[in-house]
Amino acid sequence: MRILITNDDGINAPGLQVLTRIAQDIAGPTGEVWTVAPAFEQSGVGHCISYTHPTMIAELAPRRFAAEGSPADCVIAGLYDVMHDARPDLVLSGVNRGNNAAENTLYSGTIGGAMEAALQGIPAIALSQYFGPDNRDLADPFDAAIQHGADVVRRLMARDLWDEADYRLFYNVNFPPVAGADVKGMRAAAQGFRRGTHFSAEAQTSPSGRRFLWVRGGTQDVPTDPGTDAAVNLDGYISVTPMRADLTDRAMLPLLQEALA
Repeated sequence: MRILITNDDGINAPGLQVLTRIAQDIAGPTGEVWTVAPAFEQSGVGHCISYTHPTMIAELAPRRFAAEGSPADCVIAGLYDVMHDARPDLVLSGVNRGNNAAENTLYSGTIGGAMEAALQGIPAIALSQYFGPDNRDLADPFDAAIQHGADVVRRLMARDLWDEADYRLFYNVNFPPVAGADVKGMRAAAQGFRRGTHFSAEAQTSPSGRRFLWVRGGTQDVPTDPGTDAAVNLDGYISVTPMRADLTDRAMLPLLQEALA
């Protein structure tokens, strides 16, 4: 198996080292793991692509490349440059430092990398590690992802839970904010919504008198509806959410058509 991995925390991120171990486990001794990751942190860029300027790419080691672009750029670079002779069988994106559950999903570069792979017709999984008081001070806060990441990927691959629709299915996996030994299991979960919390901006003035805005994230320990992603994560379970890039609200179409008639 040939696997392409990327992330949004950057080529030197600890989570990418974790993902490399997961991918090597899945690929096996006869497989190949290729890395194309952002040269610098690209958190929060979503599905952004560098459409108006070129992306510099550099080979750091065999099968290991850094690109000055977003995770989606890195996937495109992997498919059409680095691995152009033989496309990967699977794309893995992560392991993100922090959760990509609920509304975080919409901003996530980790999700953007997996989404681009799906749009290119390749099976893809985004993986993220929730952080909280029960794991952030561990020797390795990615412990849950380390212990259970390969198993989650294997289950999704073994059950052939994929399709070839125009907007192809991909998966969003979030590991709970606990030690690996304390993970209770896996749950299929819809994307949730954290009520009463949201991204915001905080103004600061520099020593030179210029005004800057810092974007602040919302509170992450707010549970979503029962059975949805952040809720099951905070209860100690790995959430697995099937996703597509199609944003159409199909249930609304008949009512909209009637209103527009």
